Amino acid sequence: MPDRRIVLSLGTRVYGAAAMAFGLIGLFWGDFASVWQPVDPDLPYRRGLAYIVAVLFLVGGVAVQGRRTAKASLPVVAFLYLPFAVKWLRRVVAYPQLIGTWLGFAEQFALVVAGIIAFVCLSRRQIIWETRTFQVCRVLFGLCAITFGLAHFLSLPETINMVPKWIPPSQRFWALATGIGHLLAGIAIVTGIQAVLAGRLLTAMILGFGAFV
Repeated sequence: MPDRRIVLSLGTRVYGAAAMAFGLIGLFWGDFASVWQPVDPDLPYRRGLAYIVAVLFLVGGVAVQGRRTAKASLPVVAFLYLPFAVKWLRRVVAYPQLIGTWLGFAEQFALVVAGIIAFVCLSRRQIIWETRTFQVCRVLFGLCAITFGLAHFLSLPETINMVPKWIPPSQRFWALATGIGHLLAGIAIVTGIQAVLAGRLLTAMILGFGAFV
């Protein structure tokens, strides 16, 4: 299990910051974030629910930043992602042949699992169920990363189009390189070999997507 102080100072804070970002997007847009779409347009009180979810994400993300409130707020934030993961899982069942449905599910489920991992790592007791929970969630998170990598290769034209043309040497190079990066990170996390390093590099790569893509 990784150093708990590192998880609190780095991983937990990044997780909380992402929740805050989702909250701000929802408040600004007045709707559910684009990664959760399409949401049923006939959903009762849809706009009001979107604002409620946005506020919960924002408050939960802020609470995650505090040492005294992080442990209590992490399960709340993880639970907020769960309905959207389930929503994507229904699409996986309906269209299992499409990598896009698996990608959408993995993106949301990884956030659920990450919240559980951070919660367990903040505990000081180190009892057996916490260790086993961490190990299971680590494997699940690694499988999500592997799914990200497979999506790069199975939807290569779409991935290439997401890469800015001005980044050398080419769009295709970065589409393949980042796909390999996802696969290697996922394998490292699943096996536990250099898992912490892989997790940090994976985070840096995803932050790079946000900055350049």
